[in-house]
Amino acid sequence: MLKLSKHSIENSVSYERLYSLRSLDTPRTGKILAWWLMALGFIFLIVLFLPWQQNIHGVGLVTALSPSNRPQTVQTAIAGRIKSWNISEGQFVKKGDTIAILSEIKEKYFDPQMLVRLMQVIRSKEQGLSSKELKAKALGRQIGALEEGMKIKVEQSKAKLEAERVRFKNAKNQYDRNKTLFEAGNIPLTKFQDIEYKYQGSEADFVNAEIEIDRVQAEFLEKINKAESELNSNLSDMFDTEGELAKLKNEYTNMEIRSQQYFILAPQHGVVVKASQAGIGQTIKEGDPLCSILPQSADAAVEMFVRAMDVPLISIGRKVRIEFDGFPALQFSGWPSISVGTFGGRVEVIDYVNTRAGEFRILVVPDKKDIQWPKQLRVGSGIKGWVMLDDVTVWYELWRRLNGFPPSLYKEPIDINQKGKEE
Repeated sequence: MLKLSKHSIENSVSYERLYSLRSLDTPRTGKILAWWLMALGFIFLIVLFLPWQQNIHGVGLVTALSPSNRPQTVQTAIAGRIKSWNISEGQFVKKGDTIAILSEIKEKYFDPQMLVRLMQVIRSKEQGLSSKELKAKALGRQIGALEEGMKIKVEQSKAKLEAERVRFKNAKNQYDRNKTLFEAGNIPLTKFQDIEYKYQGSEADFVNAEIEIDRVQAEFLEKINKAESELNSNLSDMFDTEGELAKLKNEYTNMEIRSQQYFILAPQHGVVVKASQAGIGQTIKEGDPLCSILPQSADAAVEMFVRAMDVPLISIGRKVRIEFDGFPALQFSGWPSISVGTFGGRVEVIDYVNTRAGEFRILVVPDKKDIQWPKQLRVGSGIKGWVMLDDVTVWYELWRRLNGFPPSLYKEPIDINQKGKEE
């Protein structure tokens, strides 16, 4: 065995160390990765301080702002049987166009001449009422004549009474004078008896004249009461006839309106989108739907549903970004300026009561300052929406979301229209 020198041993150890260091050298790919990680960390740090626009997310459907322009169901007002269809699904109809024709199913209305016969009954009743009115007028004139006749007769009887009173007074005075003469023996008994007879006759005539006034009044009052009784009976018949006539006219009007209900008419311009009934001869009840019509309108809107906890943050006039189903879009909710394929809107209506459990409905209309909404939109199409709030930093938004806090409540935007109304 050769004995190594101390210098040779030291050189050998140094060489081994340098070889290990060379073998532990950092690869080039590691350095590149480190630089990339440092760059990404720096970019992330910058992003944390960028502005982020808070928003409230919701989903909903395309609708119309005015309730009259939303899809509506055409219903029947009467029960009947479908006689014919005058339209087909997808067809455009104008207001007043006939959609379908019904035929009658109730026995009461089977007679095709029912309106004519009912009008004949009404005219007969009207003629009877006219006769009763003429009779009532005649009875009224008769009562007036009887009252006038009674007045004249009573006046005549009173005049006669007054004459009899004067005659009776004269006869009494003559009787008293002759009685004194007779008692004195100045006149004979026969003459006194003749004067007494005339006196008694004058007294009887006076009493009869008084009774005559009561008799005349009683006689005329009996005739007047009879005429008034007949008049009241006639008026009662008139009122009954008027009541029957009113019922008949009401029935005639109802029949006339019912005959018009056999024709189901379009309530306004629109497209027939769905027929709820099918076939000829199918029986339907009152209020059953026949079909649905989609009105042709330009007041497109979006009804969006948001959580109840987010409603206090939404106000009239807030900006909204909308993504329509079927239209490709790339939405960055916090950076709407770089979003692609979304459309602008603004909050027009906020419901005061919840529409669903824990959700409120808001109506969004197009923002006139933004891109026009597509003309191909169909009512009922799905949407996604973001109600835009105010700007915060990205780090604050991340912190808020991690802690489950709601968006910050800032000062509401001024509604120009509302401000004009207040002024």
